[in-house]
Amino acid sequence: MNLTILGCYAATPRSMTNPTAQVLEIKNRMFLIDCGEGTQVQLRKQKIKFSRINHVFISHLHGDHFYGLIGLISTFSLLGRQNDLHVYGPKGIKEVTLLQLKLSASWTSYNLYFHELDSKESEVIFEDDKVIVSTIPLRHRVYTNGFLFQEKTGDRKLNLDAVLNHNIETCYYNKIKSGGDITLDDGTVISNEKLTFDPYPAKSYAFCSDTMYDETIVSLLREVDVLYHESTFLDSEEHLCEKTMHSTSKQAAAIAVKANVKKLILGHFSTRYGSIEPFKEEAETIFSNVELADDGKVFEF
Repeated sequence: MNLTILGCYAATPRSMTNPTAQVLEIKNRMFLIDCGEGTQVQLRKQKIKFSRINHVFISHLHGDHFYGLIGLISTFSLLGRQNDLHVYGPKGIKEVTLLQLKLSASWTSYNLYFHELDSKESEVIFEDDKVIVSTIPLRHRVYTNGFLFQEKTGDRKLNLDAVLNHNIETCYYNKIKSGGDITLDDGTVISNEKLTFDPYPAKSYAFCSDTMYDETIVSLLREVDVLYHESTFLDSEEHLCEKTMHSTSKQAAAIAVKANVKKLILGHFSTRYGSIEPFKEEAETIFSNVELADDGKVFEF
C-alpha cells in the first residue's frame, strides 16, 4: 500500500504548494482521492500513469478539492483514453461536470460514470475481489465524506517445504491457498494448516477531508493502519475551528488516540503558517506516531 501526496494545503494554490489531491495504490488498484487545481501537473511530476486511474473519489464540492477534475477529465480525452472512468462524489458533481463539458463541446472519448452520494450514514461505494471502499460522513460547511479503503484478506501463503514433502502436485496449489485440505492417493487427509501460513494482514487507509472535530467517526476508524486527517490550524487558532468547521492538529491526534489507529498523517495545512513542523510537534503531545504530508511525498506501508 503506497500513498502519494499530490497536494495537501488548504484553500488557494501557491507557486510552491498545491490544494488537496492524493493517489492511493492498494492491491494493485490506483485511486485518486480529491482533485484540487494542478492535480494533473502533479501526477506528471510524480510520473503516475494517467491510464491507471479509473476511480476518482471527491470528498466535497469546495474548489480546493475538485476544481482540477474537469481539466483532468478533458486531458484524458485529449490523450485518447478508452478506459471507463468512475467518479464518486456528492450529489451535484455530475451536473457541474457535464455542464462544463457541454458548454465547451468537450465530450469524452470514454465512458464517464458518476456515483453521486447523499447519505449521511456510512455506506459501501466500491467493492471488487481485492478492495472495499466505504464513506466516512464528516462535519463541514457543505456535505462532505471521507473514505475508508480496506484490503480484503488474501489467500493463505503456501508452505512450500510441507507441500513438497507430501509430493503434492502443483495443480492443487490454488486449492491449498484458498484454504482447502488435500487428500493423498492413500486416503490420508492433510489439513490446510499444515500446508500454509496465515495470509498477510489486510491493510486499511482512512482519508478524512475537511471536518471539524467529531468523535462520531471514531467507530468507523477503529484500528485502521493509516489515518489521514485534516489539521488546518495549530492550537493557537482553535477558536477558528467552529466558524470554519476545520480541525487542529491536536484534535486530529485526539481522534487517532480514540480510534487506536496505527499511524496518523496530518494535512490540509493553512497557508498562514511559515512552517508545518509545529503541526507534528503539537500532535505528538497526544499521539506518538505522527507524519506530515507534503506535496510530492510518498508513503510506503
